[in-house]
Amino acid sequence: MAGTAEVRTLSGVTLFSGVEPARLQRIEDRCRWHTFSKDEQIIDREDDTRDIYFIVSGLVRVVNYSLSGREIAFEDLRSGSVFGELAALDGERRSANIISLAVTEVATMTNTAFAEMLAENPDVSMRLMHRLAQVIRNSTDRIMDLSTLGANNRVYAELLRLAHEGELDANTAVIKPVPIHGDIASRVSTTRETVARVLSDLSKKGLVTREGSKLHLHDVHRLQDMVEEFRGD
Repeated sequence: MAGTAEVRTLSGVTLFSGVEPARLQRIEDRCRWHTFSKDEQIIDREDDTRDIYFIVSGLVRVVNYSLSGREIAFEDLRSGSVFGELAALDGERRSANIISLAVTEVATMTNTAFAEMLAENPDVSMRLMHRLAQVIRNSTDRIMDLSTLGANNRVYAELLRLAHEGELDANTAVIKPVPIHGDIASRVSTTRETVARVLSDLSKKGLVTREGSKLHLHDVHRLQDMVEEFRGD
């Protein structure tokens, strides 16, 4: 019996939300498809490639390294996300490393094809501008946190950010899976030991509890107040 050809589609990529099937097919025809293994480097910072990447399935991390080799993680990108758009747009070198955290399938498009696609699809161009605006806002918030908050409060702020990415309901939230101490430390420029101490202190105060693979935040408003008390001082 003949095998069934694998169906590859960009329909789950947020950038193409609402694009009708015929137009989406024309966009897909411009793509190449790749699968990366867990812990594989997809993009090396400072290389001169210009392709843009659309995550069809999987998980990747945007990360850089200091001169001493310390990892500085910026964000994790899941299915439906896009990366590599800066080099595709401005022709400059890559600004960060991209590492796969799980088996990841991506569709890639050359920078030339990407520019043509944006010109032909103004709705997609607008979504891309919204995404870039959000990146700038998030970066501004993180710069403010690094400039104005102590290590403990930066951990609180990162927990709040993860909470808003997860299941948030009124004054409680669920973060899953439980964040790895080293990952939080990398994002907020502190140590694993500091993260462990902060989480232990929050647990003793009844603000967080761990249940299996989930971290429950029981008073989001109080955690926000703890951050805002020191932000801007």
